[in-house]
Formats: sequence, C-alpha cells, structure tokens
Amino acid sequence: EVRLVEAGGGSVQAGGSLRLSCTAFGFSYEDSGVGWYRQAPGHDCEFVSSINSAGGIEHAESVKHRFTIFQDNAKNTVYLQMNSLKPEDTAVYYCAADRLFMGSECPASFGVWGQGTQVTVSS
Repeated sequence: EVRLVEAGGGSVQAGGSLRLSCTAFGFSYEDSGVGWYRQAPGHDCEFVSSINSAGGIEHAESVKHRFTIFQDNAKNTVYLQMNSLKPEDTAVYYCAADRLFMGSECPASFGVWGQGTQVTVSS
C-alpha cells in the first residue's frame, strides 16, 4: 500500500518547538520530493515547505528562518522542524508527495497525502 504517515503534532506555547515527520511506505518520495502544507479553520490550504530529491528547499515567507525541512533517505522520512512557533501557525499539517500543490483544500483527493497532524500554539 502506498501511503505517507505523519507523526509529531501536539500543543505548545508560543516560542516553543515541534518536529513533524513524514514517512513513506510502499514507494520512494525521491522522484516527487515532499511538500508540507497546512490548513487552519476558515482558511485555504497553505504551502509551508518542500524538499526535492536533490535536497533543494523552499519555505513560505511566513515560516522562513523558523522552520527547517530535512530528509533521512535511509528511513524514507522527511522532517519539518518548527521553532519559534506562533499562534498563527496553528493548523492541521499535511505532507504530500507533491511539492507544487496549489489547491484551496488539503488534503487533495488525488496524489499521496499523509493523514494530517494537528499543531496548536497557544499565546
């Protein structure tokens, strides 16, 4: 079965840190790379960060200098390290075997997506 499994969400206070993981089963994400997206209630799906097979990285402006993304190919896992968290980072976070998704709702009905993990940041 082809799937992505996420872990690592939770609740923290502003200024805290969390690390999310996204592990691929049944396929290698090396061809597609991995994107992280988030969706908060009442908001569109938002791109957060991505990494491609060559290690190329992109971040949304809102998370630059606070979030980092890295991969462990031996574990078929991509990580999103989130530091200096803010209340506005509160959302459900999804990883996807897609670095270029631009839809308003996530997860999409196509492609390979994780199940989502809740991140809540309190002030």
